[in-house]
Amino acid sequence: MLFCRLFYLGIILSGIDLSASADAQDASAGDPAQGKILFQQSCATCHSDTLAVDNAPVERQGPSLVGVLGRRAGTEPNFNYTQALGGSGLTWDTPTLDRFLTNPTDAVPGTLMLIPVPDATNRANIIAYLATLKFPEGIAPGAAAAPAPFLSA
Repeated sequence: MLFCRLFYLGIILSGIDLSASADAQDASAGDPAQGKILFQQSCATCHSDTLAVDNAPVERQGPSLVGVLGRRAGTEPNFNYTQALGGSGLTWDTPTLDRFLTNPTDAVPGTLMLIPVPDATNRANIIAYLATLKFPEGIAPGAAAAPAPFLSA
């Protein structure tokens, strides 16, 4: 029941068109400025796109997405991932993120990420924005932190 309410609230707040085509697009064609708006409307409730004062990732209900492109799924330090995501063997690149955001539970059965982004243009824009979220020069992601244990499924 709570999931249904959160799902529909997310859809209402995000303006995502559930009837839109789910055809994959090349995310390099995405608009990062539009992706930032979509991120703030749809993703920021659970995920952070900024770092703390000490350059540490800001964790929310979901992991920080700073530096997500090129990162192995389930490896952000100090975040409790599901075993499904941590054991998925995925590395977040454009095609993998596109497939995951299209339908997270199909891409990684057992993930707690339940909100899809069915519109290909919206996905491309969000992924283009995620590509801009990088750690500052000289800061190694998770250098001082140990990975958190997985949540039991």
